[in-house]
Amino acid sequence: MRLTFGANIAGIADLVISPMQVQTAFFGPSVVRATFVMAMFGWGVGFYGPSVFLHTVVQRTGWSLALVSTAVTVHYLFGALVITRLPMLHRRFGVGPTAVAGAACAAAGVVGWSIAVAPWQLFTCALASGAGWVTMGAVAVNAAIAPWYVRGRPMALAKAYNGASIGGVVFSPLWVWLIAHWGFTPAAAIVGLTMITAMAALARGVFSRTPEGLGQHADGDAPGASAASVTSPRLRLPSARPLWHDRQFVTLALGMAAGLFAQIGLLAHLFSLLVPVVGAQAAGLAMGFATACAIGGRLVVARVLPSGANRRIVAALAYAVQAMGSLVLLGVTEQQPVLILLGVALFGSGIGNATSLPPLIAQAEFDKEDVPRVVALIVALGQSTYAFAPAAFGLVLSASAAAESQFTTSTSLFFASAASVQGIAILCFLAGRKGA
Repeated sequence: MRLTFGANIAGIADLVISPMQVQTAFFGPSVVRATFVMAMFGWGVGFYGPSVFLHTVVQRTGWSLALVSTAVTVHYLFGALVITRLPMLHRRFGVGPTAVAGAACAAAGVVGWSIAVAPWQLFTCALASGAGWVTMGAVAVNAAIAPWYVRGRPMALAKAYNGASIGGVVFSPLWVWLIAHWGFTPAAAIVGLTMITAMAALARGVFSRTPEGLGQHADGDAPGASAASVTSPRLRLPSARPLWHDRQFVTLALGMAAGLFAQIGLLAHLFSLLVPVVGAQAAGLAMGFATACAIGGRLVVARVLPSGANRRIVAALAYAVQAMGSLVLLGVTEQQPVLILLGVALFGSGIGNATSLPPLIAQAEFDKEDVPRVVALIVALGQSTYAFAPAAFGLVLSASAAAESQFTTSTSLFFASAASVQGIAILCFLAGRKGA
């Protein structure tokens, strides 16, 4: 993993140093590396950062946990609203300039989190950070990859989205270390300036290029080759038809939202549930193991996914494996650490696919012109839904907290709820199949 990350950075550095160099090799892999870095910053700052920000703000100000938690929810909800406008911004300004502006907005917002002295200031900064990070999130990754890959999009997206997972691995401890040693405001300024600089370099050296501008074709096909397509003519949706009236779109959006709701809700509380059983250090390693399984699961699915496979069935199978992990965790006791690890592995294997498979389903089921807005809407709905997941699962956990043992009856309802919502996601994906 370290070598792969180093190679990504080295490849991007070469592009930035010589942005006008004529490209003879297919430029697609360079775009994948660039989106990997973009996703790493986007999720590292906007998705994994708020949990650290919440703790730090509460300690600094003495405000209630409920108040600051509400600011985190606003951060995600306003980001979901901005996501719905990203296709328009990408058409008008491009992926690169939009991401640079978003990086500046996110950096300013995080600095604001560190200096806010009144709740209204905190909520204003939450709007800025929420609006900024999504310009480097799932919709931007898909928009950057789409012109360069059609047949190879599953693996390209898998590699790019792995930057999101690495963002959690790198930034979660990095935020803690920087804040502890230098303070919140300097930490926010350092990360923010680094993010803006990186995104400006990528926008100029990578995202400003197009296949047409370099005389290349999607997937590296030779000039004159027939255009690649994985979209079934039977499934194409006319652009004039309202998306909210289409069963395939509705089931795709609801399936992604339900899956992310269960996933984020469980992850938000899993560490605290593991600590009494295996200790803080082992619990941290288990969470890292879940992230590694997410990366592995995403790459395995992308590698073995046949070009003609029904991607909804693949998504349903991925969620079924996750649900099995939830059920394993439901049935284990404190004396069964191996089964706990198995449950974490099964659940973790689907974390990455929850974000990478829905855009691939959209690619196969909707007209090419409709895919950007379909992806933007399903991502926005998913984010606005999972913003409430930690609180909802916290209420479930509190309702079943009468028992003393952490992994017996006190968490049975918690893990059963996660498995049930994952089951709903499976039903939604299957219900959208043609002829279902």
